[in-house]
Amino acid sequence: MGKYYYPEGGLPPQTHLTTERAIVTEAYTVIPKGVLTDIVTSNLPGFTNTRSWIIARPISGFATTFSQLIVEIGPGGGAPKAEFEPGVEGVVFVVNGKVNLTLNGEVHALEEGGYAYLAAGDAWGLENVSGAPVSFHWVRKAYERLEGYEAKSFVTSDAEVAPREMPDVNGVWKTTRFVDPDDLAHDMHVNIVTFQPGGVIPFPETHVMEHGLYVLQGKAMYLLNNDWVEVEAGDFMWLRAFCPQACYAGGPGEFRYLLYKDVNRQVKLT
Repeated sequence: MGKYYYPEGGLPPQTHLTTERAIVTEAYTVIPKGVLTDIVTSNLPGFTNTRSWIIARPISGFATTFSQLIVEIGPGGGAPKAEFEPGVEGVVFVVNGKVNLTLNGEVHALEEGGYAYLAAGDAWGLENVSGAPVSFHWVRKAYERLEGYEAKSFVTSDAEVAPREMPDVNGVWKTTRFVDPDDLAHDMHVNIVTFQPGGVIPFPETHVMEHGLYVLQGKAMYLLNNDWVEVEAGDFMWLRAFCPQACYAGGPGEFRYLLYKDVNRQVKLT
């Protein structure tokens, strides 16, 4: 296993207890890694030799602004055209293996840690030309256009972007920001947050952005509304807007998660 957790499917034995750590409330949801089995995968239109775990989608009492999938493409599989909704933007983040991304006719080889922002309306597809499966996260959102601004597609990686240290934390809390927070062309951010052992969010954040958090590495105690919940690599959390949140990274290693949030737009009232 590399530094990013990814599900490998399978089914638990008949002797396995049916209890798990899954939690569904009006304020937050926790989908633990143990429930991401073969039986809950979905095929994707246009893809071959591919399966996916859909871990967030707009639905009453759950996500309102985005969907998130963990996708596994086997050797030779993929899709020449991945996105069929013209007004939808996306982010692909590779957690295992290698995949070729064809974006507006140009091929980009994405390896573990590879990141691509895919602007609404751009043509893109994926092909696994290696001899092993590739796994990646795919975050999708309906792009909310803003007059005078237009988000552009780009390709980078976790290794290429230097994490930014939060103020007055002595390096224990950093965020890898793939998009400039002041760039109003972007109405969503998909970042990586890193805590060293002992690092904390020292207050209950309560804000208008909804979140999707997938734990890439490590473990921590996470405050979700009124509950402290232990989470580890492979777990996914959804937090509704204004759900109080904080965390404590107990170690022994780094605690890292892929974070979605909606940003930079006025609230629509009509």
